[in-house]
Amino acid sequence: MIARNRLRIAAQKSGRLAEPARQLLARAGLEFRQSRDRLFCFGETFAIDLLLVRDDDIPGLITQGACDLGIVGRNVLVEQSLAARRAGAPAPCVELLPLGFGRCRLSIAAPQRLAFEGPASLSGQRIATTYPRLLERWLAEQQVEATIVELSGSVEIAPSLGTADAICDLVSSGATLSANQLEELATVLESEAVLVGPEGALAGVRAELLEDLVRRIAGVLTVRDARLLMLRAPRARIDEVRALLPVSANSIVLSVEGQGDEVALQAICPSDVNWVQLEGMKRAGAHSLLVLPVER
Repeated sequence: MIARNRLRIAAQKSGRLAEPARQLLARAGLEFRQSRDRLFCFGETFAIDLLLVRDDDIPGLITQGACDLGIVGRNVLVEQSLAARRAGAPAPCVELLPLGFGRCRLSIAAPQRLAFEGPASLSGQRIATTYPRLLERWLAEQQVEATIVELSGSVEIAPSLGTADAICDLVSSGATLSANQLEELATVLESEAVLVGPEGALAGVRAELLEDLVRRIAGVLTVRDARLLMLRAPRARIDEVRALLPVSANSIVLSVEGQGDEVALQAICPSDVNWVQLEGMKRAGAHSLLVLPVER
């Protein structure tokens, strides 16, 4: 039974989402003390504990009430939700917040010999995948009848083994497809890491903890690529300098004591400030330029 005054969140113990998830929680101010088996982490700075598990188990743990929240790939969430719906069961959990890391796509790929002129080209083909429900939904949306070959792993070698004509698998860089002489044909789902939780609202202290956590994570994500730009410039040329700031930058101009003809500018830029922009500001009269990352 989960303690009523604490929140429990599940995350991948190993894999491509594991380290970015831990880094995100750390930037949100969460510090943990690990158990001896390194699977349970007690929250020391916030009343949130962390459970490290297989990503496929995370939605089920939330359904069972063993965890309140989870960090998992959208591909896993949607696949399990579709499977539950097909079985007449409620969705295991719902997406609360996209987290912006672990981006990939679930795509159809096939040997280059397959003449692909659109989804209809897959009609009658055998497609191997570990995501049968997502593939089934996509084929229905495209009005294509094909045979789904469900595999537990090594999907990319199915065409070379003769067990499938095409595959439906996760793609990030595309290097694995190239190594197996496969060509990406169509995207089934755009995926990334997401924060998930139960469909029903939490209550009491845990609801307050969830609100605080989401606010912290949203704050971290908002400034993840932001930069603080500071500079000085002649008062007469400050408008020229401000015109060179990145789009959507939020700036303020301050007087410099004892320097009536000079002002200081501070700007929060939503993305990095490149060298071309800095050099343009310098030519416009700016000096003492400083660019810093923003943490909170």
